[in-house]
Amino acid sequence: MNLPLTLALGRYEHVRGLEAQGLDLNVLEIPIEEMHFRFTRFREWDASEMSFGKVAALLAGENPDIVALPVFTSRVFRHSAIYVREDSAIRSAKDLEGRKVGIPEWAQTAGIYVRGMLQHEYGVDLAAIHWHQAGVREPGRIEKVALSLPGKTKIVAVPDRSLTEMLAAGELDAAISARPVGRHRLFPQTEELERRYFEKTRIFPIMHLVVLKREVYERDRWIAMNLFKGFEQAKRASLARLADITSSHVPVPWMAEHARRWQALAGEDYWPYGVEPNRPTLEAFLRYCFEQGVTRRHLRPEELFAPETRESFKI
Repeated sequence: MNLPLTLALGRYEHVRGLEAQGLDLNVLEIPIEEMHFRFTRFREWDASEMSFGKVAALLAGENPDIVALPVFTSRVFRHSAIYVREDSAIRSAKDLEGRKVGIPEWAQTAGIYVRGMLQHEYGVDLAAIHWHQAGVREPGRIEKVALSLPGKTKIVAVPDRSLTEMLAAGELDAAISARPVGRHRLFPQTEELERRYFEKTRIFPIMHLVVLKREVYERDRWIAMNLFKGFEQAKRASLARLADITSSHVPVPWMAEHARRWQALAGEDYWPYGVEPNRPTLEAFLRYCFEQGVTRRHLRPEELFAPETRESFKI
């Protein structure tokens, strides 16, 4: 008999038809913020998509109750995540120093990447920014992990306002958010900028990955590799569909051409799972987490994932 496994995922093209040998998967499609909140807070199901920042914070602590798989369900370049007011005098990344900048959470994965990019690519002093934390559209959002902020970095929590309200009212000079908080971005044309960034750094930002509850993993360790293989098979089927020019597999024109352009830049497997193909991204993100006080120690990529998923047999 197959083992039942309840897994929460976003509705992605590259997980369509997911199957794993020996498992009867009960896949829950839940909105991302709700999924992250419920699993982070209550561990309601066996396995889940989870924010990379939260995973890193948990795995850097003592006795983590999750085990991660090197399956990266969501990846997004984040040059487009910095919003400014319509009448803003901010023209460059360095202009953010000395300004009031809003964030949904310091440990939000998108924000970690943006701040790392600002610091390492644009020379921005993060401690010189006046950080304000609030919900994107609704008041009351709070940090989900304990922070150890570096140096003179300070964050003001604003429980009764939203970033969207404060930016529109001029109470913030800018905001960093995965979800839109306005119409005006610091970098309005991002595709070529992000292409050059990838060519220089080989960083393709990982937003979400898949985790198992440790009790599930420890009881049946074979689940990790079988689930990893299932995700890999589903992804490869998705890439083949996107390359097929005979049918419209997604409702966007020229999708096969977009896929070919990205493949020419990123390689044959242009949405890779596993550690080695993603080492530049993993190492950069873990460095950012430590520098920004999201993790209390500097993790190595090898520490993140179930050991069964780090090696494969050869014939």
